[in-house]
Amino acid sequence: MAARNGIESSTWRPRSKLTSELQLHLCGSLFTVDRELLAKKSSKIAKLMQRNPNGDLSNLLRDIPADQESMEIVGRFCHGFGINLTTENIVRVSCVAKYLGMTDNHCPENLLTKALDFFERHVIPSWNNSVRALKTAENMLDHASELGLIDYCAQSIISKAMEDPRLLGESIGSVPISDEEEEEDSNEYKPNARRKLFDIEWKSEDLSSLGLRLYAPIINAMIQQKIPQENVAANICQYAKTWLFSDEEKIDENSQREILEALVQLLPQERDIVTCTFLFHMLRFAKFLDASSDCMNGIEQRIGKQLDQASVKDMLIPSQGYAKDEQYDTECIRRILKNFYMHYTGPDPTGLGLVAELIDEFLIEISADIDLKMPTFVAFADMSVAASDGLSHRTSDAIYRAVDIYLDKHRHLTESEKEEICKVLNCNRLSGEACEHAAQNGRLPVRFVVQALFVAQLKLREAFVPRIAAAGGGGGGSENSDGRRRVVEREEEEGERMEIERMGSKVKELERECDVMRREIERSGGGIGFSNNNVVKKNKKSGKMSMWKEMKRKLGCGISSVDDDYHCLVKKKKKVHPR
Repeated sequence: MAARNGIESSTWRPRSKLTSELQLHLCGSLFTVDRELLAKKSSKIAKLMQRNPNGDLSNLLRDIPADQESMEIVGRFCHGFGINLTTENIVRVSCVAKYLGMTDNHCPENLLTKALDFFERHVIPSWNNSVRALKTAENMLDHASELGLIDYCAQSIISKAMEDPRLLGESIGSVPISDEEEEEDSNEYKPNARRKLFDIEWKSEDLSSLGLRLYAPIINAMIQQKIPQENVAANICQYAKTWLFSDEEKIDENSQREILEALVQLLPQERDIVTCTFLFHMLRFAKFLDASSDCMNGIEQRIGKQLDQASVKDMLIPSQGYAKDEQYDTECIRRILKNFYMHYTGPDPTGLGLVAELIDEFLIEISADIDLKMPTFVAFADMSVAASDGLSHRTSDAIYRAVDIYLDKHRHLTESEKEEICKVLNCNRLSGEACEHAAQNGRLPVRFVVQALFVAQLKLREAFVPRIAAAGGGGGGSENSDGRRRVVEREEEEGERMEIERMGSKVKELERECDVMRREIERSGGGIGFSNNNVVKKNKKSGKMSMWKEMKRKLGCGISSVDDDYHCLVKKKKKVHPR
């Protein structure tokens, strides 16, 4: 009855002396069946035999939707033997029975009736069986659809997901924290905590086993039926993991691109439905697969709505193509930042602060790229300044670090280019440690070094004077505690005095250098001085001014009439995002 690798095998069925066999080529093997017995159950074979009593019917059955297992079940049924119907073979057996016309109209209690009865009693009531049966229908969609099996399975899956959305997977918002550093602090459930990308345990048959032609319509119908978006999104994440992010090469790049673009259309638009890390992962694949611009724009817009949840590692997207000079795709990040500030409407400024830190960290990372163009660096530095404007607790230390790294990696820059870069720095917003480092940094232009040195000296003076006043004011308490306090204060005072003296010596050294420059200019027949904004010719009286005051004028500094301290006049940036 059955054949394997072209060799006939008939050990299980009796043969009639007058039997005539029908030979079919199925899945590369030769399969034989008694066509007279088959004609008793099949209206199609009976009609073909009437028209071609002695002809070869195999050529007329080339499009039969059968494999060896399903045809063996058909043969056993025709000979009256028991058959074994399962979730995995029921769809194909039903399609073959329908193709051969094995209905009750031709013969009572025929195979199609038995198959559909099994399908109704054992497949439709079960989520797992519906998914498995649907999976087997992918190679015969037209025949299965004609019988209505696809719609029955899909409706069964959708109705069960409506009753229990957890069948699709736990929503990301209810998954326990999985970051190692956060696990140590708490095991509670937090909807906005950063988590591993796919930390989901699937307790039921997974829809990700389905092909896109079956999966996409089912998910779209679930969205139309208002099934919770969190569960739908969790299932989409699992599907992406299976077909896009898996190490196994299951499909070619064209098929991956088709899946990616379809999943982006299915993803909900709302914030916090999926993690920012997942969206960035999708964006990397979109660029790698050269997805459509609509697809990439859709991902970038979703990222922009929740950028405050991202990490700097997410933002380091490699540039694609041989024409890209820079290491990272900075234009993409620029568009994402634009989307964030366009859509940010939260009353809480926390998100703005998180994104400001993110820009600082990103700027530090890309500053080490030797191919990073100066205009690109300056543009992101300006973004960092604008993002931090209005956030009084933030310093400019991160921007200074990025500038220092960039100057170190791009030593070919001219002095004027260095000054252009350093315009983004505001010495008044540097911490004391950063300001001191800048005052000794040989990579910085001289103008900025002097300005940093002056601000550092002012910071030391401001920290020193209140402590002296407090120490001299006396106070209650025991004599021993007062004595220990005075000893500590004297040690701190001595250290601060030494620091001020050291900074003062550096100032005097710079004054001497400037004095030498002034004398050389006078010997050459005149010179040029710099006002705060424009270049003006020096008058004769300016020679009487101390060189230190002249340097303050060159640096754009003025004299305070209140305490006679020098304060740098820093042009304030326009607030882009007020609190």
